[in-house]
Amino acid sequence: MDTSAPVRILTVCTGNICRSPVAERLLQAGLDQVVPGGFQVSSAGTRALVGEPMQPISADIVRTFGGDPEGFAARQLTPRILRGVDLVLTMTSGHRGEVLQLDASLLKRTFTIREFARMLDVLAQRASGTDSRPAVESSPGALPGSNASDDDARLAANAALWRGLPARAAGVRHLSLPADSADNDIVDPYRRAPEVYREMEDQLAPAIVSILRHARLNAPVPGTAPQSP
Repeated sequence: MDTSAPVRILTVCTGNICRSPVAERLLQAGLDQVVPGGFQVSSAGTRALVGEPMQPISADIVRTFGGDPEGFAARQLTPRILRGVDLVLTMTSGHRGEVLQLDASLLKRTFTIREFARMLDVLAQRASGTDSRPAVESSPGALPGSNASDDDARLAANAALWRGLPARAAGVRHLSLPADSADNDIVDPYRRAPEVYREMEDQLAPAIVSILRHARLNAPVPGTAPQSP
């Protein structure tokens, strides 16, 4: 595998027109700011309305948070789409089960987006303690500044961090369990009142913020070399 290849993240819901497109576009916009070229975020649906655009209220939510909803078309989740994905973030526990029915090898790389965000919050709390260590370390003799080789090293360091992240996150799952298992899920607003879209936003936005915060706090700087996950 090309160690500097973008980290591939897939978001999954049912129709791929309400929830997962919002997660896709907002994660992509935020991650592009942190590590340009470091991530490729896409989405799919377990029962997708193939070819349909994002729902208008979902598109408005994307715009509100600085993303771009244009050019979106829903697609059906398939084993081919799952091939080579580094991290799958589903909108419900049910979607996680459907992903694993298609590709059981993704067991340790598939989470609901809310549970994954809580795990990252736990990792962040641990990193603030005395046993923390940097996610990446400067390579011997690294020079400041940015050039082609620095960019490749930065992308490789980022990829190494994120490809090892699912295992680290799963290691603190027991510390991030919700009081109610329903708190792992994002409500489906399709064909429902605008208030349900607001509920979806209220559930999804904090999870996205936690993921982007983790990316920002652990972003490699020019002149860093990747560590083994």
